[in-house]
Amino acid sequence: MSEYVGEYAQRLGWLTGFGGSAGTAVVLSEEAAIFTDGRYTLQVRQQVDGAHWSYVGVPGTSVSAWLAEHAPSGARIGYDAWLHTKGWADTATAALAAKGAELVAVDRNPIDAVWGDQPSPSDAKLTVLEDQYSGQNSAEKRSAVADWLKAKGLDSAVISALDSVAWTFNIRGDDVSHTPVALSFAMLHQDGTADLYVDESKLTDEVRAHLGNAVRLYPRSAFAPALAKMEGQKVAVDPDRAVAAIFNRLTDGGAHIVSLRDPTILPKAIKNPIEQAGHRAAQRRDGAALSRFLHWLSVEAHKGEQTELSAAAKLQDYRAATGKLKDLSFDTISAAGPNGASPHYKVDEASNRQIESNSVYLVDSGGQYLDGTTDVTRTIWVGPGLPTSEMKDRFTRVLKGHIALARAVFPEGTAGSQLDTLARQYLWDAGVDYAHGTGHGVGSFLSVHEGPQRIGKTAGGQAGTEEPLHPGMILSNEPGYYKQGEFGIRIENLVLVEEREIAGAEGRYFGFETLTFAPIDRALVDVALLSTEERTWWNDYHAQVLAIVAPQLEGDALAWAESACSPIG
Repeated sequence: MSEYVGEYAQRLGWLTGFGGSAGTAVVLSEEAAIFTDGRYTLQVRQQVDGAHWSYVGVPGTSVSAWLAEHAPSGARIGYDAWLHTKGWADTATAALAAKGAELVAVDRNPIDAVWGDQPSPSDAKLTVLEDQYSGQNSAEKRSAVADWLKAKGLDSAVISALDSVAWTFNIRGDDVSHTPVALSFAMLHQDGTADLYVDESKLTDEVRAHLGNAVRLYPRSAFAPALAKMEGQKVAVDPDRAVAAIFNRLTDGGAHIVSLRDPTILPKAIKNPIEQAGHRAAQRRDGAALSRFLHWLSVEAHKGEQTELSAAAKLQDYRAATGKLKDLSFDTISAAGPNGASPHYKVDEASNRQIESNSVYLVDSGGQYLDGTTDVTRTIWVGPGLPTSEMKDRFTRVLKGHIALARAVFPEGTAGSQLDTLARQYLWDAGVDYAHGTGHGVGSFLSVHEGPQRIGKTAGGQAGTEEPLHPGMILSNEPGYYKQGEFGIRIENLVLVEEREIAGAEGRYFGFETLTFAPIDRALVDVALLSTEERTWWNDYHAQVLAIVAPQLEGDALAWAESACSPIG
């Protein structure tokens, strides 16, 4: 149930060749299909053989709907109940029933049965996230959940989302690519105690002492049997974050299940003052590293000697040079020319493209630091020639949408879906759009994509678009434009929801504090399309960039930053 998984769990990639972070495969006896959303329309066709797989777009259709149409009458369709939600299983069961077909939970994942050189799960040790970074100790977090359980008249809550477990206990791990979590489950109880299910080999004396006597420790393999022993207890389970197997085990054991959202989700999303300060520190450090990279790129890119892979490696080197980098927050999207038209492009040796003169280069990247998680996208014109009028028009419309969202002021109770149009309006004026969300939540040394908040279209039913925004939530602001076969454009900063004082305001109003500071490439801007207010935003933003990154730069990099951040007329 993680967006990113360890190498041992890359089953979709092993079976199909698809390298994206979200997708589903269905294999029947006579045909097979792979399901991806709009982010991967191009990528899935490049990586997955159309001779063997049908490409199916979601949310235009769904796995359940496709099965209802394609599964033979009387078919028995296997699925791994530890990898699917109960809601999905219920929907698929109903869809198949109309064909006289059946959904069957298998005892062992069939990919694991045939993947001969499947990597082993990580054996990395757990680490403690100190209070100086978390801002709240684990006992306080567990006490808040206990109060929630008492108020609901419940005995226990199952916590199965890996980042929720990490946040609750102030522990981190290294079991999932680019996300500092460990393979684990937890149950929190009304008396404030907890059961943590994690392999004993991951526990150190420091972690044991940190968790204390109120946290009982069990092997991860003991979790499923424990669920079957909760007869008569009222147990909260999150239907969006807990797999079907958890529901099945609790039901078989006679527990009374209450479907409620994981009680740690909202507190995790609303960053406390310590977490907010940590994010600002991480962003300042990260912005300087990115600025060094952008200066390097301005010198080297047009020479024709750099590739997507070499550029990504150089950017990682600059982040590592801070001495604070723990990991990347995701695989760097280093996309030259037409590869930028795939919003979640992942470069590898086979796709690696040279960064050519007179082309657009897009880099979406981030770092994991103890004090914060970063995510930033910049789109660069690689000279010495000039970008086309179309490139400048599209880039400037994306910029205008980015500025509109950054400047938004909105009343308490506003959801991400109500702000999404601000970022798209100037692209819509030109009859174009982008097929991904505008903003996602971001964790504190946790998941780079964190709910429940999200800025995006309501259509498609993506979770989070109707979640009210609260002060302390961190989101991305990342409109884009993609022209198949030619180039991609995206401008992304992270923003923090903050309260706004408005004279005479009737009720509470919020806005965004920008957290990300690195120059935006002016070579792609059509200044004539910017309003006076937008030019003011640009100049104010770049003045802040210079104030933050200049003290961390020197020599040619500093001179470059001073030029890149100079005002526009």
